[in-house]
Amino acid sequence: MIELKNVNVAYGNIKALHDINLIARPGEITAVLGANGAGKSSLLKAIAGAAQSASGSITINGEDLTRMPTHLRARKGVSLAMEGRRLFRGLSVEENLSIAWSFGPRRTPFAQALEQVYQSFPILKERRHGKSGMLSGGQQQMLIVSSVTIREPQYMLLDEPSLGLAPIIVQQIFGFITHYSNSRQTTVILAEQMAAMALQIADQGYVLRHGRVVMQGTADELKKADVVSQLSAAYL
Repeated sequence: MIELKNVNVAYGNIKALHDINLIARPGEITAVLGANGAGKSSLLKAIAGAAQSASGSITINGEDLTRMPTHLRARKGVSLAMEGRRLFRGLSVEENLSIAWSFGPRRTPFAQALEQVYQSFPILKERRHGKSGMLSGGQQQMLIVSSVTIREPQYMLLDEPSLGLAPIIVQQIFGFITHYSNSRQTTVILAEQMAAMALQIADQGYVLRHGRVVMQGTADELKKADVVSQLSAAYL
């Protein structure tokens, strides 16, 4: 379980997060919703250690990570897929997966872990020797998600995985995320602008505005509160 208590994050004089309280449980998907600049990425970075929290506490299963370096959090099973399709674009699909696997616990032999990826996304097997920079946007996102899961994380943080993708590709990737979380009891925090898509697979959600939690509840409660329409209006 990931728990944040009164977490604040600032970049110089600019405060990105204000007293954030959040709980994400094993085997569940927690959606963090909000428009651009709401603080979604800062929240994920704070958990992963890529952004230092100014105050408050971050724990996983009761262990305090607040001042722990990023690489040690990764060893605890925290894995972050940042926004922007960050890949080694000059390397092949398989080389990207090999690098990602080498930073994980390596409980599963690489060949076996690789085959699990290819079973989930057969197109990556077809393109395994091609440069990742030559993949389509959807294929790149499949590779990014696979680079996270090949590390066998206990805590998976995904920043805008649907960005710029066709709905059919989003459904495929979200279906994979749901199955992975349920089958392995992985704690997933999914940051998304597209509330309608996120709430289809989420168990619970938090809505951020200007770095503050302005609404929280189960996915059904947030749907009934018409969060989707409210956030859609905020984009216009």
